[in-house]
Amino acid sequence: MGPEKLQTSSALEAGTTGAATTPRKKTSEFREVFKYLLRNRGAVIGLIIIGFFIIASLAAPLLATHSATSTSLANRLQPASGAHWLGTDELGRDLYSRMLYGGRISLNIGIISVLIGALLGVPIGAISGYYGGKLDIITQRFIDIMIAFPGILLAIVVVTVLGVGVQNVMIATGIASVPIYARLVRGSVLSIKEQSYVTAARAAGLRDGTIIFKHVLPNCLAPLIVQSTFQIATSILWAAGLGFLGLGAQAPTPEWGAILSNGRAYIRTAHHLTTFPGLAILFMVLGFNLVGDGLRDALDPKTR
Repeated sequence: MGPEKLQTSSALEAGTTGAATTPRKKTSEFREVFKYLLRNRGAVIGLIIIGFFIIASLAAPLLATHSATSTSLANRLQPASGAHWLGTDELGRDLYSRMLYGGRISLNIGIISVLIGALLGVPIGAISGYYGGKLDIITQRFIDIMIAFPGILLAIVVVTVLGVGVQNVMIATGIASVPIYARLVRGSVLSIKEQSYVTAARAAGLRDGTIIFKHVLPNCLAPLIVQSTFQIATSILWAAGLGFLGLGAQAPTPEWGAILSNGRAYIRTAHHLTTFPGLAILFMVLGFNLVGDGLRDALDPKTR
């Protein structure tokens, strides 16, 4: 074999070795989840729906054509027209403008109530599942009592005690979601605390609080994110139900449930008062549920 062939052979071997040893760039977990989420048509539709409502709500002062609270009895119960895109209500208020501002309230109720439920329920479930024993038994019996009541009924009880109003609706729906988070986190902690890295952390002398919040709870994030997405939709429904019953936002606050409740007396003569807020609630809840389904699949390594 000549020297030229030896050099060519060595170059090929070096190139092959270099290609084999060159490390591939690892794609972050977030990008993988987001990429898989975008492949789910239902999740994409849900993101579009949620994005539409969020943009419309944030830009309500720019998009609104009239004041959301100004009345005009001369224009009451008008159908959709060029002047009033979705018509007017029983007091002559522009329904389109009220729907825009009502979206802000519904989204705030959904997000804040989920934060309240998670801030209360996650520590309860984590401590109960990690320590077990009598503490777990007492905590879970209390959670059982809360679960015995349907969520909307528990929210009604809390609102009855605290009083009506948007802030109390947020607190009521947040408290009603506490047992859901407590049970979810407890189930995850029971399996995670038996893992080897948790045992190693105990052997290293780390405090229980450090183990729970730095090693256990971060591994519960996937089910928590999925549940929170579904819970926002549920909280919006509960808030709309409370508003429909007159226990939520009070006049003249433009909340979708309250608008729907006020329009039921005119459902035969002015159906737009119930049609548009009903459709808004339907699509917003549908959007969060679709995204929740997509996240559940995207965050599960088995489905990917």
